[in-house]
Order: sequence, then structure tokens, then C-alpha cells
Amino acid sequence: MIIEEKNRECIEACLQCMNACNYCYVSSLKEYDLAMLKECIRIDRECADVCAFAAEALSRDTAFASEICELCAKVCDACAEECDKHKHEHCKQCAEACRRCAKICREMSKAA
Repeated sequence: MIIEEKNRECIEACLQCMNACNYCYVSSLKEYDLAMLKECIRIDRECADVCAFAAEALSRDTAFASEICELCAKVCDACAEECDKHKHEHCKQCAEACRRCAKICREMSKAA
């Protein structure tokens, strides 16, 4: 199956965001002040899961692309907002990946 170019860009952004969230999640668990990072750790996991689901669904050319991408963008926004509260480099990288993914998912949602 040939994945359309618009899907490919969104899938790649979702997978990059998933990886950044997983890295932030694992790195946050290694930090000294876990209580401060509690919400960051929670939303990292949630965002990684939603991004993985979105990438899988888009790779199957789902009829629900618009709705799934809209949800993914919302979760990515929430994760970026939380990660922006922290000074750790892994949080900064995660927030950047989340903002990029949210932007592309919104574009995909409108196009679907």
C-alpha cells in the first residue's frame, strides 16, 4: 500500500513525538524531584500512546483520520504546555516535538 504524502508527514511527526514523549517519560523518572514531574510523566505516557495510535491508524488510511488527528493535536498541546513548565532539556525537546506534531495533525484534520 502506498501511503499518501500528506499521511506520511503526519505519521512521521506522530512517531517523532511518540519517541520524544517516551524519552521525556523515562528521563523524568530518573530526575530527583519526581513529585514536581508527576503530571509531566503522566501526560508524556498519554501523548506517546495517542501518537502511536494516530500513526497506526493513518498508516491504515482510516476513515477517522480527521477525528484522530484532532484528538492527537489536543493531547500534544497539553503535553507541550506541561513540558514547558520544566527546565530539563528532555522536556524542552518533548515540547518542541509536541508542538510540531500538533501543527501537522491540525493540518491533517482539516484536510481529511
